[in-house]
Amino acid sequence: MKSLDVARAMRADPAEAARYRAAGWWSDRTLSQRVAALAASKPEEPAWITPEGRIGWGAYDRAADRLAALIADKGLAPGARVAVILPDGPTVHAALLAVERAGMVAVGIGARAGLAEISYLLKHTGAELLISHEYMRDQSIEALVEAVQAQGATLKHWLTIPDLIAFRNWSAGERPFHAPFPPSDPDGLFLINSTSGTTGMPKCVMHTQNRWFYFHQLAAEAGRFGPDEIFLGAVPAPFGFGLWTAHFSPAILGCPTVVLPKFDAGVALDMIERERVTVLCCVSTQFIMLLNEQAERPRDLSSLRSMFTGGEAVPYRRAAEFEEVTGAVVLQFYGSNETGALSRTTASDSRDRRLTTAGKIIPEMDVRLFDPATGAEVAGRGQPACRGPATCLGYWDDDAANGKLFTPDGWMLMGDIVEIDDEDYLRVVGRTSEFIIRGGKNLSAPAIEAEVATHPGVALVAAVPAPDPVFGERVCIYVSPRANHALTLEAIIAHLHDRGVSREWFPEYLVLMDDLPRSSGGKVAKGELTADAKRRWAVPA
Repeated sequence: MKSLDVARAMRADPAEAARYRAAGWWSDRTLSQRVAALAASKPEEPAWITPEGRIGWGAYDRAADRLAALIADKGLAPGARVAVILPDGPTVHAALLAVERAGMVAVGIGARAGLAEISYLLKHTGAELLISHEYMRDQSIEALVEAVQAQGATLKHWLTIPDLIAFRNWSAGERPFHAPFPPSDPDGLFLINSTSGTTGMPKCVMHTQNRWFYFHQLAAEAGRFGPDEIFLGAVPAPFGFGLWTAHFSPAILGCPTVVLPKFDAGVALDMIERERVTVLCCVSTQFIMLLNEQAERPRDLSSLRSMFTGGEAVPYRRAAEFEEVTGAVVLQFYGSNETGALSRTTASDSRDRRLTTAGKIIPEMDVRLFDPATGAEVAGRGQPACRGPATCLGYWDDDAANGKLFTPDGWMLMGDIVEIDDEDYLRVVGRTSEFIIRGGKNLSAPAIEAEVATHPGVALVAAVPAPDPVFGERVCIYVSPRANHALTLEAIIAHLHDRGVSREWFPEYLVLMDDLPRSSGGKVAKGELTADAKRRWAVPA
């Protein structure tokens, strides 16, 4: 990670990899091998379910082989970066699997990424080949390639993969002839994806397969997975949450996954009811949208056994409501695209533990707390860091970012402040970058959001700092109201007063929106809202 040459050869430390294998956390099997085995044993059983139809394990395997052969024909060197820009669905998973089989490294780019972000990611990773649909957001792939090349990307080749309807025919028939593919390495770099950051250009996270095989074990234990699970993954595949929930766990279990090209709460609920989904995976924003839609038109959601969420603070009232409406247990991991997981809640935890904490710390992740100001190790409360089988390899060719991600002795840092109690349960106090500093006092934006979200008229809320010439910052909330509710700042403050919330947490500005903007990973785009607040309440120079 200290230079591009080193990054190109990245793989897990051999001594650590051997230790993880000995403990049973990592293995020698690759995703490609697992999919090939499923294609041989049950080729017609569904791997993917969409609103339009099904794709079997055999078709999934053949499609990956066909595309891998086309990639190999480009004559790229082993380990070359291949960018994949596709909406969620069977095609993006086939493309990622194909890149693995061809011996290349996939660069997963969210389908909602803008031209500047795409150009940056292509340039930064040195991607030489792009895989996409023929048209992306009404722009041809040729026009997209021309645009990114004009911005300095060194892209040389592109391939198109059909949309779902044509994909079924494209993946049918005989397996294409090709030279033997190189063996995959579950300890090596197989994918680079971007952080779903809301400001500036994203950082590029380097993944091994084995970190996600280990993550699956954590999820399977937490949710008590059986052999008959049916998944619905609402987070797009290029991102970490989407990787384990759709790309890895279902293939390990041999279970089908419901995927949607774009998240729509009504369609998702219809698919849960129709397909008898048992495991739902979504960020907090999405499950709140599902609850709101379910209240408008109820569906039979009794098949759900577990709902995994994360990425944002989990609002207790709405999460408890979800459990009551569906009968599923709400579970979460605390971690990031970089760290994987530091703690988790499980089906064995009480509701109070599941919904008011981020769960027990995971012993093998060796979680430590540091003082964010001094870097000294502390106990009880601080900035968490970890080192273990779920972590990534670091950031691609980014010494400055890696210097902030890792402590000097190799622990990987989170950007939060947390508390760990005597029973090893972790609670997030707030992000180091999500404090609103009002009059010298640090106010946790997630904590304020959790309180405001208890108002019955609030569907979604985000708290951000608004500039102020006297206090430095004031609390501004952006709210998407529930249907048939007229919200005012005074009504929200009165609600918080009745709940006994500290006056320091009372919002001072309210902006109502039909929907809050989202980042590529589906989270609320806090950076965009913060920038808007700065414009609205700009302090004169």
